[in-house]
Amino acid sequence: MLKMQILRYEQASFSSWFPLLQSASTTSSAGPGGDQNELIARIANLEVENQNLHSVVADLQLAISKLETRLNTLEKSSTSHHPSATPPTQKVGPSEADDEDEDDDIDLFGSGDEEEDQEAAKVREERLRQYAEKKSKKPGLIAKSSILLDVKPWDDETDMAMMEECVRSIQMDGLVWGASKLVPVGYGIKKLQIQCVVEDDKVGTDILEEEITKFEDYVSPPLVPRGAFKRLGP
Repeated sequence: MLKMQILRYEQASFSSWFPLLQSASTTSSAGPGGDQNELIARIANLEVENQNLHSVVADLQLAISKLETRLNTLEKSSTSHHPSATPPTQKVGPSEADDEDEDDDIDLFGSGDEEEDQEAAKVREERLRQYAEKKSKKPGLIAKSSILLDVKPWDDETDMAMMEECVRSIQMDGLVWGASKLVPVGYGIKKLQIQCVVEDDKVGTDILEEEITKFEDYVSPPLVPRGAFKRLGP
């Protein structure tokens, strides 16, 4: 469009010059001096206008050159960033699409739910194993009892210190001896009253009685547990 405007300016300049040239040739041959001066003035004005028109045309040409350069740059950039053409999609008829959907719905190997079930089972088994391992490492509760035993000598001549030493010499897993004292019984005779803590699953009063009464030189059977057992915590 700018080129068309430039052509129009050039045609207008030529059309304005052409009649003046014709009139100048006619006037020079037969016209008076006043008309010739007027013609020269008009020609000078037209020259000024023509120079202005040439300046405008030059500016327009420069603008056109800049626009063309910018358009070329934009076209190159748009071509480099233009996405690749997508391949044409293959049209599938209704019957073929239905067949493919049916094939997708049929799971020949049952890989969907079975794989999820297997993974869930593995996770559950792993958690159960970890729980059992953790529980096995944790010590269980041990039931214990505190027992107060009355150990009687044969007579008043029995060495009570030695008898107590014999009783305390009995060592077994789950048995801990405690405090002891001599309690008068009568006629100058004293009995050994000794306390012990036992684990119920390992030590019983029958085993204690059997072991203590083995010291026949000091201990007079039977062995009497004093009072009821006192249950203790672990």
